[in-house]
Amino acid sequence: MDLGTTSSRVRAAIIGALVAVAVVGYWTWRSGDSVKSVDAAIPANAESAGPSAAPRDSVDLSDAQLASVKVAPVEEREFPVEKEAVGSIGFNENLTVQVFAPYQGRIMALYAEVGDDVKKGQTLFTIDSPDLLQAESTLIAAAGVAELTTRNLARLQQLYTTRAVSQHEVEQAASDQQTAEGNLRAARDAVRIFGKTDAEIDRLVAQRMADPTLVVPSPITGRITARNAAPGLLVQPGVAPAPYTVANIDTMWMLANVAETDSPAFRIGQQVQVSIDAFPGRVFNGKVTTIGASVDPTTRRVLVRSEINDPKHELRSGMFAHFVIRIGQPVRSPAVPLAGVVREGDGTQTVWVTADRRRFTRRTVKIGIQRNGYRQILGGLQLGELVATEGAIFLSNMLKIAGNP
Repeated sequence: MDLGTTSSRVRAAIIGALVAVAVVGYWTWRSGDSVKSVDAAIPANAESAGPSAAPRDSVDLSDAQLASVKVAPVEEREFPVEKEAVGSIGFNENLTVQVFAPYQGRIMALYAEVGDDVKKGQTLFTIDSPDLLQAESTLIAAAGVAELTTRNLARLQQLYTTRAVSQHEVEQAASDQQTAEGNLRAARDAVRIFGKTDAEIDRLVAQRMADPTLVVPSPITGRITARNAAPGLLVQPGVAPAPYTVANIDTMWMLANVAETDSPAFRIGQQVQVSIDAFPGRVFNGKVTTIGASVDPTTRRVLVRSEINDPKHELRSGMFAHFVIRIGQPVRSPAVPLAGVVREGDGTQTVWVTADRRRFTRRTVKIGIQRNGYRQILGGLQLGELVATEGAIFLSNMLKIAGNP
């Protein structure tokens, strides 16, 4: 083989190898530059964020966490148009009677205590009455004169049959007997004014014994609300304080001072529902009977008085009460259960809305009144939207743990 030809082939092989290395290096360099460009175009947090990252006010729940949340669509419910206020129970003063002694005298005995329930005609106290003693003495004397004139008339009428007396004497005796009978009737009426019955008057006349004990009964059926009497106390008619005060407790008063701005909504005759702290879960019904004629200059409030039915006599004067007055026709509004509304730290009210029952988004709403376990929604939600009806607090806590306020 020729030596020159062999050298030429070796040189050609070396040059081809160098060219191949150069080509491979060039494409390697270009490939690396492309990778850097792609890496630079991708944000540093793209890998951590991921394609399903939740918005700031949203949380995604796992299957285990979903067990703590209940979801239901927003429904429409009826809410009454009402005004509310607080007040206290009092006795119906229109049915309250101060019991005075009808005549002057000293109290002898007392038969009722404060808080006792009494019947009409039941004895409350007795007094030693000089006026009654005088009336009874007059009755006894009139009865004696009437009896005497009756016997005298009978005797003269018998004598007249034998002409032992004149007709004038008989007529005079008849006139005297009629006068005595008239005086007796007047004396009986005078004693009857003191409350004595006909049977008691007849017994008094028969026994010829005056009894100065005047019985003062209760004029109505009710409850003793005050007692200002003691044995030996001199009482006079109409002089305060009355020995006893009796109130009819079939109805009671509900007294409330409402804000001046609310007062135009109240009307006499409006139905009232009263809740008493002492009877949880109970409602007492009544109606508005009085609206104050003036506004308190200090509190800027108006007195509203209602009459409450209490057939079982359960209410006591001074009990704290809360009343609701319906001032218009009920309205229908979207509603969410109370457990579905969260009060945030800044005072706003929020609910948690979901479309897929897995991702929940916090939304601020405007709320209205509360009724039967539901909160009225005035804005921020539409009927049919899915919201968390239980577990809303759990969702809010999860959002805080994630670092969102």
